[in-house]
Amino acid sequence: MSERIIIFDTTLRDGEQSPGASMNAGEKLHLALQLEKLGVDVIEAGFPAASEGDFEAVRSIAQKVRHTRIAGLARASKEDIDRAWGAIKEAAHPRIHTFLASSDIHLKYKLKMTREEVINRTVESVRYARSLTDDVEFSTEDGSRSDWDYICRVFEAAIEAGATTINLPDTVGYALPDEFGQMVKYVKDHVPNIHRAVISVHCHNDLGLATANTLAGINAGARQAEVTINGNGERAGNTSLEEIVMALHTRRQYLHLETGIVTQEIYPSSRLVRMITGIPVQPNKAIVGANAFAHEAGIHQDGMLKNPMTYEIMDPEAIGLLHSSLVLGKHSGRHAFKDRLEKMGHSLPEEEINRLFVRFKELADKKKEIVEEDLESMLADELFRTPEIIRLEYLNVISGTVAVPTATVILSIDGEKKQSAGFGVGPIDATYNTIAKMVGTTSRLGRFSVSAITGGMDAQGEVTVRLEENGWTVMGRGTDPDIITAAAKAYVDGLNRLEYRKKHPKLSEHL
Repeated sequence: MSERIIIFDTTLRDGEQSPGASMNAGEKLHLALQLEKLGVDVIEAGFPAASEGDFEAVRSIAQKVRHTRIAGLARASKEDIDRAWGAIKEAAHPRIHTFLASSDIHLKYKLKMTREEVINRTVESVRYARSLTDDVEFSTEDGSRSDWDYICRVFEAAIEAGATTINLPDTVGYALPDEFGQMVKYVKDHVPNIHRAVISVHCHNDLGLATANTLAGINAGARQAEVTINGNGERAGNTSLEEIVMALHTRRQYLHLETGIVTQEIYPSSRLVRMITGIPVQPNKAIVGANAFAHEAGIHQDGMLKNPMTYEIMDPEAIGLLHSSLVLGKHSGRHAFKDRLEKMGHSLPEEEINRLFVRFKELADKKKEIVEEDLESMLADELFRTPEIIRLEYLNVISGTVAVPTATVILSIDGEKKQSAGFGVGPIDATYNTIAKMVGTTSRLGRFSVSAITGGMDAQGEVTVRLEENGWTVMGRGTDPDIITAAAKAYVDGLNRLEYRKKHPKLSEHL
C-alpha cells in the first residue's frame, strides 16, 4: 500500500521572490484557486507581515479557498504570528508557518543569538502559534548547514511546544542528495518525539539538486515536500512541483508513494504561472518545457511512431498537455469560443466572455488560426490588467538600414490624449524613448525578453519587461502579432503598474 506525500506549494510566497515575479492580489487569488484545483494539500499564500498588500492578498485567499490548507509565513515573533493569524484565521483550514535560523553562521552574523536563545525563542513562538491554531509548522532556516545534534534539540523543543510539522530546509541549496537524506534520517532517528510531527523538506536549486535532495529526503522519511510551480523561487529557484509529483507518479511501483495531485492540471498550472509572472519556462525544462515531449531525431521519431513508450516515459495527457481538433478562427462563433475556454478550465462571467470575444475577433482578423496559447495570453491580458492610467492609442515606427529609427506615439494619459515622436538606436528603443518622454518616467528598464507564444509565421509575440524605480520593481507584459506593438504594450503595462503603486503604496506591494 502506498503512503501519501503532502504537497506544500509555496509559489505564492517563495516562488514570488524570484526577481520580477511579484503578483498583485487578484493574480494571487486566481493562482490560489488553480492550485486548489491542482490538488495541492497546503498553499503557502504569502508573508502577511511583509506588507499591507501581502496581508490583504493572503486574507482574500483564506476567505475564498475552502478545500486546501492555507499557510501564512511568520518570523518567530509575536507580532509576525499575530499578523499571519489575522490574515488566515478565516480559512477553512489555517496553518501558521513560523521559522528561525539554526546554523551557526546565521546565529552569529544575522541573529546575534546563542543556541539556547534560539531554542527559547522557538518554544515561545511555537507555543503562541499553537494557542491560535492546532496546525503549526516550524522551520529551521539554513537547516542543511546546521549542527545535526543541535537541530535535533531544536526540533524536539518545537514539537514539545506544539509544532505538528517540522521542516528541514536546504535554504541555500548547499546539500548533496546522500548527505541530505542522511540528515533527514538522523533527525527521524534522534528526535524522541518525532512521531508527533510530520517531517517536511524545503530545498533550493543553487547546485541544480533541489529535486534530487527532496526525493532523498522523502526516501529517508520526510512526508511533506515544499515545492513551487515551474521551480520558481529565490536565486536559482525551488524544488519543482511537477518534477516531484511526476517522479512519484511515474516510479510509484518502485517508490510506493503517492500524492493527491490531479496531474492533468500540472500543465495548465505551469502556463498560468508563466503568464502571471512573465517568467518563461526554459524549453528543455523537465515535464512542462516546450521540448519535454518533442522529438526531432530520426531514430526517436521512428521509435515514437512504433510505440510512444520507446522514448516517452510519461503520457503527455497525464499532465494536461492536450491537443484539441477544434480550430478557432475568424469564422468561429461565440459558442465555440466559450466552449474552448471551458475545456481549458476557465468558467467566466458572461460580461468577461463578451469582452474577450471582441478581442478574439480582433486577433482572428490578423491571425489565421487561434490556438490555446493565444487564448491563454488573451486571458492574462484581460484578467490581470492593472487599472489603465496610461493607454497606448497609436503607434507608428519607421526603421531600416537607411532610416533613422523614429516612433510616433499617441497616448491617453488620465483620459487626455497626447502625441509625440522620438528617435532611438532601433525601433523599440525609439518607441520606449518617446513613451518615457511623454510620461515623464524616471524608471530603469531592468529586463526585456521576447518570445513567440506559438509556432508559425503569424505567431503572436510576447514581451515582458521589468521596470525599476525608487526601490520598486514591477513586471509589464504585452502581446501582439506585431512584436514592436507588443513591446510598447509591455512598457505601458509596466508604467501603469508603477503609477498604481505610487497612488496606492500600502495596497500594491506586489504588483
